Amino acid sequence: MKISIKDLSMVYKNGNRALSDVNLVINSGMYGLLGPNGAGKTTLMRILVTLMKPSTGIVKVGDLDLMKDRRAIRSMLGYLPQDFTLFAKLRTWEFLDYVASFTELSNKRQRGTAVDEMLEKVGLFDVRDRMANKLSGGMKRRLGIAQALIGNPKIVIVDEPTTGLDPEERIRFRNLLADMSTKDIVIILSTHIVGDISSTCHDMALLNEGKVVFNQSPDALVEMARGHVWAIDAIDSEVAVIQEKYPVISTVPTANGMEVQVVADRLKDYAGRSIEPNLEHAYVYFMEYKIGRHVDDEVLAG
Repeated sequence: MKISIKDLSMVYKNGNRALSDVNLVINSGMYGLLGPNGAGKTTLMRILVTLMKPSTGIVKVGDLDLMKDRRAIRSMLGYLPQDFTLFAKLRTWEFLDYVASFTELSNKRQRGTAVDEMLEKVGLFDVRDRMANKLSGGMKRRLGIAQALIGNPKIVIVDEPTTGLDPEERIRFRNLLADMSTKDIVIILSTHIVGDISSTCHDMALLNEGKVVFNQSPDALVEMARGHVWAIDAIDSEVAVIQEKYPVISTVPTANGMEVQVVADRLKDYAGRSIEPNLEHAYVYFMEYKIGRHVDDEVLAG
């Protein structure tokens, strides 16, 4: 399974350009979409799940054309939107059974087994008889994940899936996707939570202001930040000044003050030690220094 996106643009009626000439090839397995709020990730997701038609461009899902074969593509999809809602009068198992009835699970007995298995996987089996709208926020999100995954979809698209999940639930979800990604399935994970990408995805794209600004592996993005991540030992009164000079990733209390992790092409005015970058460091470094949001004063002067 492969999704090919060519010259895709989306301009809303009010003139707002949400996407501009997006070109991507998404192969089977886990694919991450990363970017700040407003980058165009949700618009791209809504186009891919046939809820929105692009202004221009071509999208192929295997041999199917997104504009011509919308019904066939919908039958292959599992989708978790960012604003997932529930039917108020259905119990948890009833809601999942209702969603599953639109998949290849037409046999009632097989569907019931699949529903119970999925509820077990997402940790909701013990509350299967609770009204779906009475679930906690985290449980509702897990039910949203379950309805996206049930029925053996060929394409799974999830938009900010781990919002509202605690660390244990987030790990459970990552493991679910990892198990599915061993099959011939495209799984697109759109998020602003960097850890979700680094733990699960072999390929990724970074969107900013509707454009693809990076399209390689997470490891390649991390490599770009090597030598540009620093730990500064500072006293409390210095932290605010450091935050004005550099993008700060984290501040950790120490016995003598604070350890401040920053990204920068070079350090000035402070002694620091270079540290091994992770994907969060790399994302901030790329956004701040590679696409012009933060420019070194000496570069400007030169």
